[in-house]
Amino acid sequence: MKNIIVGLHNITSSQRLIDFAKIVFNLGVEKLVVTKVSGTAAQVGIPEVGKLAFKLNKSLLILPDLKDSIELLKPSSVYLVSSSARDEINIEDIRNKKDSNQILIVFSGIESGFTKIEQSLGNYVKIPKLSGDLGPEAEVAILLYTLL
Repeated sequence: MKNIIVGLHNITSSQRLIDFAKIVFNLGVEKLVVTKVSGTAAQVGIPEVGKLAFKLNKSLLILPDLKDSIELLKPSSVYLVSSSARDEINIEDIRNKKDSNQILIVFSGIESGFTKIEQSLGNYVKIPKLSGDLGPEAEVAILLYTLL
């Protein structure tokens, strides 16, 4: 999944960040972008994820805001995944785009999800057939596994 970039936005928990990174890297994603990191995630999580990325020969990008990641990476498509979104993500659409275009798929690190302004930065979608919030770790695992 060379052209798929996974993002985690607004994260405060170091353990959630580390678990998320392990899942993303072990399911074949080469690039992880973490935005708006604070609390123990910034102090403890980022160094641990940095070591993990180095060991696995993966890329880790840490930026202050979601908008920065979109401006810097210039993906052809941006998906903001949240259980509270109305529209479902089209898995086949991503499968068709992933070999030729760079796709950014972002998950929220907090339960309240994305703000209205953040929602306007991409396609605000949910994973099909999920009825509740499973957290970013489970949701990224489900989505990436279906893309394999």
